Order: sequence, then C-alpha cells, then structure tokens
Amino acid sequence: MMNLIGNVFLLIGAIFILLGAVGLLRMPDVYNRIQVGTKAVTLGTIGVVVGIIFIHPQWWSKLLVILGFVLLTSPVSSSAISRAFYRSGTKVWHKKRLAKTKPEQKGRSKE
Repeated sequence: MMNLIGNVFLLIGAIFILLGAVGLLRMPDVYNRIQVGTKAVTLGTIGVVVGIIFIHPQWWSKLLVILGFVLLTSPVSSSAISRAFYRSGTKVWHKKRLAKTKPEQKGRSKE
C-alpha cells in the first residue's frame, strides 16, 4: 500500500515537472518562464520527495533536508535571476490588443 501511495506522489511530481517544461516552451518572455520553471520545480520536487518518503521510509530525515533546501533555494534563486534580467534592461512582454474597428476602405464606398 505504501508503494502505491509513493508511486502516485511520484507520478504527480513528474506531471508537474512535465507541465513546467511545456510551460517553459510556451511562455513569451523570460519573466514568465522563470515563474513557470520555479513553480514546476518546487511542486514537482515536493511530489517526488514525498513519494520517495512513502517508498523508502528509512530515508525520511535526509529527504526532508533535501526538500527544505529546495523549498528555500528555488524561490530565492529565481528572484535573483529575475532581478538580474530586470537590471540588464530585459523588457516585459505586453499582450498586444487587436483593434476591433473595421479596416479602412480605399477608394469610394459603394453606399
């Protein structure tokens, strides 16, 4: 039973990491990519580590130290990288809105 629960958590962690990889490819700018990558790594690592704790309960203390390290360093490192990009002048992506007006007609209108 513990192996089944552990495998479910491993699968959940792997899904988060996979979705994060897809998000890295789909996001338009570096700031969005950093945010997606950080969330995916953090949540995916939580799932994987909890799954390994269920599968190998004798390793729980070491795995909790690893989990704590990842939970502390991942957001801090992404903030530092984001700040470096901001200070270097990397522009933030702004969604361009399409005009809802009709295109102008050239020549005479047929009214």
